Amino acid sequence: MKTSCTVLLFFLFVVSVKAQAPLSPQQFSQLAGLEMKARTGNPERLPQNIIDNYDISYHRCVWQVDPAVQYIAGNITTYFKPLTSGFDTILFNCSNLLTVDSVLYQGNAIPFTHSSDLIRAAFPSPLAVNVSDSVTVFYQGAPTTSGFGSFMTGVHNSVPVLATLSEPYGSSDWWPCKNGLTDKADSLDVLITTPAAYRAASNGLLVNETTNGNLKTYHWKHRYPIVPYLVCMAATNYVQYTHNVPFGNTNTTILNYVYPEDSASAEWQTAFMVPVMQFYDSLFGLYPFADEKYGHCQFNVGGGMEHQTFTFVGGFHYELLCHELAHHWFGDKVTCGSWEDIWLNEGFATYLSGLCYEFLQPAWWMPFKQGRISYITSQPDGSVWCDDTTTHTRIFDDRLSYAKGGMFLNQLRWVIGDSAFFNGIRNYLNDPAHAYGFARTANLKAHWEAEYGQSLTWYFNDWFTGEGFPSYLISWDQQGSQVTFTVNQVQSHPSVSFFELPLPIKFKNATQDTTIRINHTFSGETFTATIPFAADSLIFDPELWIISANNTVTSIAPLTLDPYIIMLPNPIHDELRVLFYKNHDRVVYEIHDINGKQITKGEARQPRILEVDMSRCAVGTYLVSFEADGMRCVKKVVKE
Repeated sequence: MKTSCTVLLFFLFVVSVKAQAPLSPQQFSQLAGLEMKARTGNPERLPQNIIDNYDISYHRCVWQVDPAVQYIAGNITTYFKPLTSGFDTILFNCSNLLTVDSVLYQGNAIPFTHSSDLIRAAFPSPLAVNVSDSVTVFYQGAPTTSGFGSFMTGVHNSVPVLATLSEPYGSSDWWPCKNGLTDKADSLDVLITTPAAYRAASNGLLVNETTNGNLKTYHWKHRYPIVPYLVCMAATNYVQYTHNVPFGNTNTTILNYVYPEDSASAEWQTAFMVPVMQFYDSLFGLYPFADEKYGHCQFNVGGGMEHQTFTFVGGFHYELLCHELAHHWFGDKVTCGSWEDIWLNEGFATYLSGLCYEFLQPAWWMPFKQGRISYITSQPDGSVWCDDTTTHTRIFDDRLSYAKGGMFLNQLRWVIGDSAFFNGIRNYLNDPAHAYGFARTANLKAHWEAEYGQSLTWYFNDWFTGEGFPSYLISWDQQGSQVTFTVNQVQSHPSVSFFELPLPIKFKNATQDTTIRINHTFSGETFTATIPFAADSLIFDPELWIISANNTVTSIAPLTLDPYIIMLPNPIHDELRVLFYKNHDRVVYEIHDINGKQITKGEARQPRILEVDMSRCAVGTYLVSFEADGMRCVKKVVKE
């Protein structure tokens, strides 16, 4: 990160408070678990891709709620532009548990139906294409309370509290909207009326509070594009306080709505986010909603939810707050264009919380990486790519979408280097095609490739769509200043035949060490290097760049079978013949193709001539390894 080194060093000196240790796997699962928007049935029953014939520019949301009652009444005015000719009916996703009282167009009621969780309202005549128009839906009802719920009521310290959480498909559980990942409203106004004893929270800036008898109305204004699942509401007897965040000539406010009983402890914890927000600014650019606010709003569920400009949190753990703030670049400013790409939200938020440890609280950086890698490799399968968007538990799988998505980024950073890695991300965030809109994995990949100057398809094939991870078996010895080591690899899942990666190898003794980078292209590959000291240890991946597990390192005697073996003929046609000029009780051999795929393996007892059938092998180059009596060698053979 050449462009950010000065800023990062500054943060290392100015941050003196001690952050909490990284989340345990159980706590990390809870963070993800909240975002598994629990619902009965199949979440894909909400047909997000059906409503694609109009573009939303604005919502005016008027709601009346009481935190003591599981009920909402209100109206939603939506400004939109038809995208197709013959547009005579508008559709909204809306739960059948809600009652639609009327739909108004130009001040007049128009006919509608409400079934299968869809509102269909018919206009008097077709509307013009790309001409702005509006419609208002009046509704009321008791939204679902299943699982975590989209619309939740409860108590804290015997005081009622209400909050919403809509990711991925729950927005339409409590308000008529256009669900999905294809359209953002350009702006939003929210007016919440609630008993005057409570404060109401929502997106953007609070521009007005109006008291009318025992009721109070809070008017929140948001002037940035926003996807439906990030629209939020909460109400209880919040106390509020703020932190100021300077960005050069720009200041942003962190607004905090917390329970009175927790305000003392929360205030010192939320203060951590001032340097974190400045740190993210140094890496990824100015906080995307800087002229409005950032905020924390407490609710009754563990974990957090990155509602745009107002994160809802159940607690104030450092890593949780870093994670949710990161979403405002990754998830809010640029939103995944499909739940298949949820890692663009969750993998990045996971990794950015790790970067906070690396640069702001470095003592916790290694434990963070070790914990996430151990969790990823606790099972042998699973891809970063979400292969089942019909199951909320798979979308928000904490091992894959979160942990593996985060360490996928850390490993790619090692592969392409800091400059290409961070420049590619900044270009992605600022690309007019994606900024304040939607993106897919291919869009981000293209920006990395442009900076790196090479294709990364091989990496994404292995680590994005491919499943599992490698285990490395390394044997090594040293003669004088030359070290020789052989790297074998075993894959945990058959979807990837070989994980090709640059690997970090460290040699050390009590007083000296050096780390080299090798390009590992096939299993059984042998490397040599020159080091100016006698090493007593080889350490694989000392800084935990690689997603791997069950690795072993063995020091072997500096003996070789080379003088005692000859292979005939070479090139070969159908049969490989190996002649041994010394008796060996047992010889173990393996044959791999040039890509590291094992073709065959076997052993022979006291062989003088070993014959191996290669008639079914394709034309090409092969590597044959032999081990016997503590000696080994690797030879190349060509089949014609």
